[in-house]
Amino acid sequence: MAENPDSAPIGYAEALAELDQILRELDSADVDVDRLAERVARANLLILACRERIEAARLQIQDLTGTELTP
Repeated sequence: MAENPDSAPIGYAEALAELDQILRELDSADVDVDRLAERVARANLLILACRERIEAARLQIQDLTGTELTP
C-alpha cells in the first residue's frame, strides 16, 4: 500500500486531502519546477492508496452482503 513519508499507512481522507493540496500546488502560477516530478510521484502513490482502500471496502461490503459488486 502507498505510505506517507513517515512510513505509517495513510487513510483515505488524509490521502484525498494531500492530493487536493498537491493539485493546488501544481495549478499555481509559481509551481516549483524542481519539485514537480516529486509531487507528481507522490500524487501517484496517493491515488494508488485510495484505489486500494476503495477496493478493500468493496470486497468487505461484498462479503457482508453476499452480493457481487462491480469495480
